[in-house]
Amino acid sequence: MNYQETLSWMFNRLPMFQTQGKNALNNKLDNILTFTSALGNPQTKFKSLHIAGTNGKGSSSSMLASILQEAGYKVGLYTSPHLKDFRERIKIDGKEIPEDYVVNFISENKSFLEKHSLSFFEMTVGMAFSYFAEEKVDIAVIEVGLGGRFDSTNIITPEVSLITNISKDHTDILGDTLPKIAFEKAGIIKQNVPVVISEYQEETAPV
Repeated sequence: MNYQETLSWMFNRLPMFQTQGKNALNNKLDNILTFTSALGNPQTKFKSLHIAGTNGKGSSSSMLASILQEAGYKVGLYTSPHLKDFRERIKIDGKEIPEDYVVNFISENKSFLEKHSLSFFEMTVGMAFSYFAEEKVDIAVIEVGLGGRFDSTNIITPEVSLITNISKDHTDILGDTLPKIAFEKAGIIKQNVPVVISEYQEETAPV
């Protein structure tokens, strides 16, 4: 497959939240853990920052990556969604992942991906983590895709976690109250890992 054919194959594995609602959410990390295990657990081979929240997580991720790059680090950046090209999701020092890497990664793992029915998001996270590990980044800034607790990115043990803010989003999937949504976002908080909460709200602070 060429690059466009590879993307078409990947996008056909998108979960259809718009039509399936919460049923499209896997609610477990088994698939991504199985995949990264087969890849040699690349997520353990670089340091990371983990960013969740309703709004501002993309801009926060980009700003943090820029700051770290200016400080002299080799920085991976994983964000979603993209605007024009899939490769915008995976960058090192501001440069997008090469088309050849995308094509080769899917080609080499296609039978595994099909056998285990991995989603677009799961295979994309596996690709990003493998790319960052192979390119030996000093640190990667990882943006959560949806929620946090069961997001495919939530297999890392970051240096710091950041939750930008909590407001109502994807209520059919994450819950219909701010505390319920906060619970899902708070799923990226890990024992002995510092967490920054950028916006204090009485309703979500206890969570």
